[in-house]
Amino acid sequence: MFQPLPFYIGLRYTRAKRRNHFISFISLTSMLGIALGVTALITVLSVMNGFEKELRYRMLGMSAHVVVGTFNNHWSNWQTLAQQIQKRPHVTGVAPFIQGQAMITHNKNVEGTLLQGISPELEPQVSQVKDKMSYGSIDNLKAGQFGIVLGSELAQALGVGMGDKITLVVPQASVTPVGLLPRMKRFTVQGIFNVGMHEFDSGLVLLHIEDAAKLLRMPAGSIHKLNVKLDDMFIAKPFSRDLQQELPLGYHSYDWTYRHKNFFEAIKMEKTVMFVILALIIAVAAFNIVSTLVMVVTDKQADIAILRTLGANQFSLEYRNSDSSN
Repeated sequence: MFQPLPFYIGLRYTRAKRRNHFISFISLTSMLGIALGVTALITVLSVMNGFEKELRYRMLGMSAHVVVGTFNNHWSNWQTLAQQIQKRPHVTGVAPFIQGQAMITHNKNVEGTLLQGISPELEPQVSQVKDKMSYGSIDNLKAGQFGIVLGSELAQALGVGMGDKITLVVPQASVTPVGLLPRMKRFTVQGIFNVGMHEFDSGLVLLHIEDAAKLLRMPAGSIHKLNVKLDDMFIAKPFSRDLQQELPLGYHSYDWTYRHKNFFEAIKMEKTVMFVILALIIAVAAFNIVSTLVMVVTDKQADIAILRTLGANQFSLEYRNSDSSN
Protein backbone atom coordinates (compact mmCIF):
# COMPACT_ATOMS: atom_id res chain seq x y z
CA MET A 1 0.00 0.00 0.00
CA PHE A 2 1.19 3.52 -0.84
CA GLN A 3 2.54 5.31 2.23
CA PRO A 4 1.78 7.64 3.89
CA LEU A 5 -1.90 6.84 3.75
CA PRO A 6 -3.23 10.39 4.53
CA PHE A 7 -1.27 11.77 1.57
CA TYR A 8 -2.57 8.95 -0.64
CA ILE A 9 -6.18 9.59 0.37
CA GLY A 10 -5.70 13.32 -0.20
CA LEU A 11 -4.45 12.71 -3.74
CA ARG A 12 -7.40 10.43 -4.45
CA TYR A 13 -9.85 13.11 -3.32
CA THR A 14 -8.01 15.68 -5.43
CA ARG A 15 -8.47 13.61 -8.59
CA ALA A 16 -11.97 12.44 -7.75
CA LYS A 17 -15.07 14.01 -9.25
CA ARG A 18 -16.62 16.48 -6.87
CA ARG A 19 -20.14 16.14 -5.72
CA ASN A 20 -20.29 19.72 -4.41
CA HIS A 21 -18.77 22.21 -6.83
CA PHE A 22 -19.79 25.12 -4.61
CA ILE A 23 -17.29 24.09 -1.91
CA SER A 24 -14.56 23.73 -4.53
CA PHE A 25 -15.30 27.24 -5.79
CA ILE A 26 -15.12 28.68 -2.25
CA SER A 27 -11.83 26.87 -1.60
CA LEU A 28 -10.30 28.24 -4.81
CA THR A 29 -11.43 31.81 -4.15
CA SER A 30 -10.19 31.62 -0.53
CA MET A 31 -6.73 30.52 -1.62
CA LEU A 32 -6.61 33.18 -4.31
CA GLY A 33 -7.73 35.78 -1.76
CA ILE A 34 -5.00 35.00 0.73
CA ALA A 35 -2.40 34.84 -2.07
CA LEU A 36 -3.44 38.27 -3.37
CA GLY A 37 -3.51 39.66 0.17
CA VAL A 38 0.02 38.47 0.93
CA THR A 39 1.21 39.77 -2.45
CA ALA A 40 -0.36 43.16 -1.84
CA LEU A 41 1.11 43.32 1.68
CA ILE A 42 4.64 42.54 0.50
CA THR A 43 4.38 44.89 -2.49
CA VAL A 44 3.00 47.88 -0.58
CA LEU A 45 5.46 47.57 2.30
CA SER A 46 8.35 47.19 -0.15
CA VAL A 47 7.26 50.30 -2.04
CA MET A 48 6.86 52.28 1.19
CA ASN A 49 10.28 51.18 2.46
CA GLY A 50 11.88 52.08 -0.87
CA PHE A 51 10.12 55.45 -0.88
CA GLU A 52 11.33 56.22 2.65
CA LYS A 53 14.88 55.10 1.80
CA GLU A 54 14.97 57.30 -1.30
CA LEU A 55 13.69 60.30 0.66
CA ARG A 56 16.32 59.74 3.33
CA TYR A 57 19.02 59.51 0.69
CA ARG A 58 17.92 62.72 -1.06
CA MET A 59 17.14 64.67 2.11
CA LEU A 60 20.28 63.67 4.00
CA GLY A 61 22.32 64.18 0.87
CA MET A 62 21.89 67.93 1.41
CA SER A 63 21.85 68.01 5.21
CA ALA A 64 24.21 66.52 7.76
CA HIS A 65 23.46 63.72 10.19
CA VAL A 66 24.32 65.81 13.27
CA VAL A 67 24.39 69.59 13.78
CA VAL A 68 26.42 71.28 16.53
CA GLY A 69 25.66 74.87 17.50
CA THR A 70 25.75 77.39 20.30
CA PHE A 71 22.94 79.21 22.05
CA ASN A 72 24.57 82.52 21.05
CA ASN A 73 23.86 81.50 17.43
CA HIS A 74 27.45 82.12 16.36
CA TRP A 75 31.00 81.58 17.57
CA SER A 76 34.51 82.25 16.27
CA ASN A 77 36.82 79.60 17.75
CA TRP A 78 35.06 76.72 16.03
CA GLN A 79 38.19 75.11 14.54
CA THR A 80 39.26 73.50 17.82
CA LEU A 81 35.87 71.92 18.40
CA ALA A 82 35.69 70.78 14.78
CA GLN A 83 39.03 68.99 15.10
CA GLN A 84 37.89 67.26 18.29
CA ILE A 85 34.68 66.06 16.64
CA GLN A 86 36.60 64.91 13.55
CA LYS A 87 38.66 62.55 15.72
CA ARG A 88 35.59 60.78 17.12
CA PRO A 89 34.69 57.31 15.78
CA HIS A 90 32.25 57.09 12.82
CA VAL A 91 32.79 60.76 11.82
CA THR A 92 33.56 61.16 8.12
CA GLY A 93 33.39 64.94 7.81
CA VAL A 94 32.85 68.24 9.64
CA ALA A 95 32.04 71.53 7.89
CA PRO A 96 30.94 74.98 9.13
CA PHE A 97 28.01 76.93 7.73
CA ILE A 98 26.09 80.19 8.10
CA GLN A 99 22.35 80.27 7.56
CA GLY A 100 19.79 83.01 7.17
CA GLN A 101 16.61 84.14 5.44
CA ALA A 102 16.74 86.29 2.32
CA MET A 103 14.82 87.49 -0.71
CA ILE A 104 16.27 87.10 -4.18
CA THR A 105 15.29 89.30 -7.14
CA HIS A 106 16.04 89.36 -10.85
CA ASN A 107 14.30 91.81 -13.16
CA LYS A 108 10.69 91.74 -11.94
CA ASN A 109 10.89 88.25 -10.42
CA VAL A 110 11.07 87.98 -6.62
CA GLU A 111 11.44 84.78 -4.58
CA GLY A 112 11.97 84.04 -0.89
CA THR A 113 14.88 81.75 -0.12
CA LEU A 114 17.14 80.28 2.52
CA LEU A 115 20.75 81.36 2.12
CA GLN A 116 23.55 79.14 3.38
CA GLY A 117 27.18 80.16 3.57
CA ILE A 118 29.46 77.17 3.05
CA SER A 119 33.13 76.37 2.74
CA PRO A 120 33.65 74.96 -0.80
CA GLU A 121 36.63 72.94 0.42
CA LEU A 122 34.84 71.26 3.38
CA GLU A 123 31.24 71.07 2.15
CA PRO A 124 31.73 67.90 0.00
CA GLN A 125 32.55 66.04 3.23
CA VAL A 126 29.03 66.55 4.62
CA SER A 127 26.74 66.92 1.57
CA GLN A 128 26.35 65.73 -2.01
CA VAL A 129 25.71 69.15 -3.53
CA LYS A 130 28.96 69.00 -5.52
CA ASP A 131 27.77 65.81 -7.22
CA LYS A 132 24.31 67.30 -7.92
CA MET A 133 25.53 70.29 -9.92
CA SER A 134 23.83 70.69 -13.30
CA TYR A 135 25.92 73.72 -14.28
CA GLY A 136 29.06 75.16 -12.77
CA SER A 137 30.57 74.03 -9.48
CA ILE A 138 30.70 75.10 -5.85
CA ASP A 139 34.44 75.47 -6.35
CA ASN A 140 33.58 78.65 -8.29
CA LEU A 141 32.55 80.28 -5.02
CA LYS A 142 35.50 82.48 -4.12
CA ALA A 143 35.70 84.73 -1.05
CA GLY A 144 35.14 88.36 -1.97
CA GLN A 145 33.82 87.66 -5.48
CA PHE A 146 30.21 87.30 -4.27
CA GLY A 147 29.27 84.32 -6.37
CA ILE A 148 26.11 82.31 -5.74
CA VAL A 149 24.86 78.77 -6.44
CA LEU A 150 21.11 78.14 -6.51
CA GLY A 151 18.61 75.34 -7.13
CA SER A 152 17.28 74.48 -10.56
CA GLU A 153 13.64 75.31 -9.76
CA LEU A 154 14.61 78.64 -8.22
CA ALA A 155 16.76 79.49 -11.24
CA GLN A 156 13.86 78.66 -13.53
CA ALA A 157 11.42 80.77 -11.50
CA LEU A 158 13.80 83.75 -11.65
CA GLY A 159 14.73 83.16 -15.27
CA VAL A 160 18.49 83.21 -14.65
CA GLY A 161 21.41 81.19 -15.94
CA MET A 162 25.16 80.97 -15.55
CA GLY A 163 26.82 84.38 -15.26
CA ASP A 164 23.60 86.36 -14.66
CA LYS A 165 23.44 89.03 -11.96
CA ILE A 166 20.89 88.74 -9.17
CA THR A 167 20.17 90.82 -6.07
CA LEU A 168 20.05 89.28 -2.62
CA VAL A 169 18.07 91.17 0.03
CA VAL A 170 18.44 90.31 3.73
CA PRO A 171 16.12 91.53 6.50
CA GLN A 172 18.93 93.31 8.36
CA ALA A 173 18.58 97.06 7.84
CA SER A 174 21.26 99.61 6.96
CA VAL A 175 21.17 103.19 8.22
CA THR A 176 21.23 105.70 5.34
CA PRO A 177 20.56 109.44 5.05
CA VAL A 178 17.05 108.64 3.85
CA GLY A 179 16.35 106.23 6.73
CA LEU A 180 16.53 102.48 7.30
CA LEU A 181 16.89 100.36 4.18
CA PRO A 182 17.25 96.56 3.85
CA ARG A 183 20.71 95.31 3.01
CA MET A 184 21.11 94.41 -0.68
CA LYS A 185 24.00 92.91 -2.59
CA ARG A 186 24.54 91.92 -6.20
CA PHE A 187 25.71 88.35 -6.81
CA THR A 188 26.81 86.45 -9.90
CA VAL A 189 25.33 83.00 -10.61
CA GLN A 190 28.25 80.54 -10.51
CA GLY A 191 26.33 77.27 -10.50
CA ILE A 192 22.93 75.53 -10.55
CA PHE A 193 22.23 72.28 -8.68
CA ASN A 194 19.41 69.76 -8.99
CA VAL A 195 18.85 67.55 -5.94
CA GLY A 196 15.44 66.23 -6.97
CA MET A 197 13.59 67.61 -3.93
CA HIS A 198 11.41 70.71 -4.16
CA GLU A 199 12.47 71.86 -0.69
CA PHE A 200 16.05 72.39 -1.83
CA ASP A 201 15.72 73.03 -5.55
CA SER A 202 13.27 75.90 -5.07
CA GLY A 203 14.34 77.46 -1.78
CA LEU A 204 18.10 77.20 -1.19
CA VAL A 205 21.03 79.32 -2.33
CA LEU A 206 24.69 78.72 -1.47
CA LEU A 207 27.31 81.43 -0.89
CA HIS A 208 30.90 81.41 0.22
CA ILE A 209 30.93 81.44 4.00
CA GLU A 210 32.95 84.66 4.15
CA ASP A 211 30.57 86.44 1.76
CA ALA A 212 27.62 85.28 3.85
CA ALA A 213 29.28 86.61 7.02
CA LYS A 214 29.79 90.02 5.40
CA LEU A 215 26.23 90.12 4.11
CA LEU A 216 24.79 89.26 7.52
CA ARG A 217 27.29 91.54 9.33
CA MET A 218 28.83 88.77 11.38
CA PRO A 219 32.35 89.02 12.87
CA ALA A 220 35.11 87.78 10.57
CA GLY A 221 35.75 84.06 10.94
CA SER A 222 32.56 83.37 12.90
CA ILE A 223 29.96 80.76 11.93
CA HIS A 224 26.50 79.68 13.03
CA LYS A 225 26.84 75.89 13.30
CA LEU A 226 28.84 72.81 12.34
CA ASN A 227 27.57 70.01 10.12
CA VAL A 228 28.78 66.53 11.06
CA LYS A 229 28.58 63.54 8.70
CA LEU A 230 28.69 59.94 9.96
CA ASP A 231 29.40 56.65 8.23
CA ASP A 232 26.01 55.33 9.41
CA MET A 233 22.94 57.56 9.58
CA PHE A 234 21.17 55.26 12.07
CA ILE A 235 23.69 55.90 14.84
CA ALA A 236 23.15 59.66 14.63
CA LYS A 237 20.79 59.77 17.62
CA PRO A 238 23.07 58.02 20.16
CA PHE A 239 26.08 59.85 18.68
CA SER A 240 24.37 63.21 19.21
CA ARG A 241 23.37 62.26 22.76
CA ASP A 242 26.92 61.24 23.68
CA LEU A 243 28.37 64.32 22.01
CA GLN A 244 26.02 66.60 23.92
CA GLN A 245 27.42 65.33 27.22
CA GLU A 246 30.98 66.26 26.15
CA LEU A 247 30.25 69.68 24.64
CA PRO A 248 31.19 72.80 26.63
CA LEU A 249 28.52 74.76 28.43
CA GLY A 250 26.41 76.80 26.04
CA TYR A 251 26.69 74.37 23.11
CA HIS A 252 24.10 71.91 21.87
CA SER A 253 23.74 69.17 19.24
CA TYR A 254 20.83 67.49 17.50
CA ASP A 255 20.52 64.78 14.84
CA TRP A 256 18.57 64.42 11.60
CA THR A 257 15.72 62.50 13.27
CA TYR A 258 14.97 65.68 15.26
CA ARG A 259 15.23 68.02 12.26
CA HIS A 260 12.89 65.92 10.08
CA LYS A 261 10.93 64.24 12.87
CA ASN A 262 7.40 65.16 11.70
CA PHE A 263 8.07 64.07 8.13
CA PHE A 264 9.40 60.61 8.95
CA GLU A 265 6.82 60.10 11.73
CA ALA A 266 4.09 60.67 9.12
CA ILE A 267 5.66 58.05 6.83
CA LYS A 268 5.94 55.60 9.74
CA MET A 269 2.28 56.07 10.64
CA GLU A 270 1.26 55.59 7.00
CA LYS A 271 3.23 52.35 6.83
CA THR A 272 1.57 51.10 10.02
CA VAL A 273 -1.93 51.90 8.75
CA MET A 274 -1.25 50.20 5.42
CA PHE A 275 0.05 47.12 7.24
CA VAL A 276 -3.12 46.91 9.36
CA ILE A 277 -5.41 47.31 6.34
CA LEU A 278 -3.61 44.65 4.32
CA ALA A 279 -3.42 42.33 7.34
CA LEU A 280 -7.23 42.56 7.59
CA ILE A 281 -7.47 41.47 3.96
CA ILE A 282 -5.35 38.42 4.76
CA ALA A 283 -7.46 37.74 7.87
CA VAL A 284 -10.67 37.74 5.81
CA ALA A 285 -9.12 35.27 3.36
CA ALA A 286 -7.96 33.10 6.27
CA PHE A 287 -11.48 33.02 7.75
CA ASN A 288 -12.79 31.93 4.34
CA ILE A 289 -10.32 29.05 4.31
CA VAL A 290 -11.39 27.97 7.81
CA SER A 291 -15.08 28.10 6.84
CA THR A 292 -14.28 26.10 3.69
CA LEU A 293 -12.55 23.41 5.75
CA VAL A 294 -15.57 23.19 8.05
CA MET A 295 -17.86 22.81 5.04
CA VAL A 296 -15.58 20.14 3.55
CA VAL A 297 -15.58 18.16 6.80
CA THR A 298 -19.39 18.39 6.95
CA ASP A 299 -19.65 17.24 3.33
CA LYS A 300 -17.29 14.29 3.93
CA GLN A 301 -18.95 12.98 7.12
CA ALA A 302 -19.92 9.70 5.46
CA ASP A 303 -16.39 9.13 4.15
CA ILE A 304 -14.89 9.98 7.53
CA ALA A 305 -17.23 7.50 9.22
CA ILE A 306 -16.09 4.76 6.87
CA LEU A 307 -12.41 5.56 7.57
CA ARG A 308 -13.04 5.54 11.34
CA THR A 309 -14.76 2.16 10.93
CA LEU A 310 -11.69 0.84 9.13
CA GLY A 311 -9.48 1.88 12.08
CA ALA A 312 -8.57 5.54 11.67
CA ASN A 313 -8.30 7.45 14.95
CA GLN A 314 -9.28 11.05 15.68
CA PHE A 315 -5.86 12.60 15.04
CA SER A 316 -4.62 10.71 12.00
CA LEU A 317 -5.74 8.29 9.37
CA GLU A 318 -3.83 5.04 9.61
CA TYR A 319 -4.56 2.08 7.35
CA ARG A 320 -4.62 -1.24 9.16
CA ASN A 321 -4.80 -4.35 7.05
CA SER A 322 -6.12 -7.64 8.24
CA ASP A 323 -2.60 -8.98 8.90
CA SER A 324 -1.68 -6.21 11.33
CA SER A 325 -5.00 -6.47 13.18
CA ASN A 326 -4.57 -10.16 13.94
